[in-house]
Amino acid sequence: MKIMVDDLSGSAIAEFLDEHVQQMRSITPLESKHALDLDELRKTEITFWSVMDGDALVGCGAIKRLDTGHAELKSMRTTPTHKRSGIASLLLEHIITEAKGMGFTRLSLETGSAEFFLPARKLYEKFGFVRCEPFADYQPDSNSTFMTKAL
Repeated sequence: MKIMVDDLSGSAIAEFLDEHVQQMRSITPLESKHALDLDELRKTEITFWSVMDGDALVGCGAIKRLDTGHAELKSMRTTPTHKRSGIASLLLEHIITEAKGMGFTRLSLETGSAEFFLPARKLYEKFGFVRCEPFADYQPDSNSTFMTKAL
């Protein structure tokens, strides 16, 4: 497995992210969907990583700078064929280490509250994230779970 910063110029990552956004739209009401599209992920305040297994794209994740000490975890996804294979843990550990190296002291996230998102919530809890109030521009939403971790 190789984790690398991705400039989001390749067709494989574009397809991968489109599938992610489409899946989130199928599960979550549109007003509660917070997955970023490709153009939003290319903004300068975002660092994006892809996980490669040989030539195959098997996962991705990003952080978005909210302020000098606070970042948001975004776009965590593993291919359906590689779920529960350890890729998400490997990537999350990498992102936490990178966020610390960038000087962030807090990492927060929004994920769904539906049963579909339970494995994600358990992963985040395993890495020390705890539930919190909405942060940044988020508003309270019964379809969302907000979590944070001091780094």
